[in-house]
Amino acid sequence: VDLVESGGGLVQPGGSLRLSCAASRASGRIVSINTWAWYRQAPGKERELVATLSGTNSDYADSVKGRFAISRDNAKNTMYLQMNRLKPEDTAVYYCNADVTALTDASEFEVGKYWGAGTLVTVSS
Repeated sequence: VDLVESGGGLVQPGGSLRLSCAASRASGRIVSINTWAWYRQAPGKERELVATLSGTNSDYADSVKGRFAISRDNAKNTMYLQMNRLKPEDTAVYYCNADVTALTDASEFEVGKYWGAGTLVTVSS
């Protein structure tokens, strides 16, 4: 399973960005994505959990509550992170993570946790 993030870039403080994470598989098919998550890693810091979405239940780090919103489009196997009122301290590489159940060409179920390569978000004037 491949996870590909997009939507990062440079934005001024107070601005907005929407990140996307699309899941795909070269063979077989994705059956379900049980939990989606966004993490971020700022320079010199450890990777931290930003938001999770499992079914209709979402949760957020205290630092982004009220500013960020996580959502999903099951038909497109895609997750989004709407980021509003961005602050310089939101600058980081943002990674998507997903718990995926897939069906192989041999009709076997395969369950795994996958990571995207990351997309850089820079908040600066």
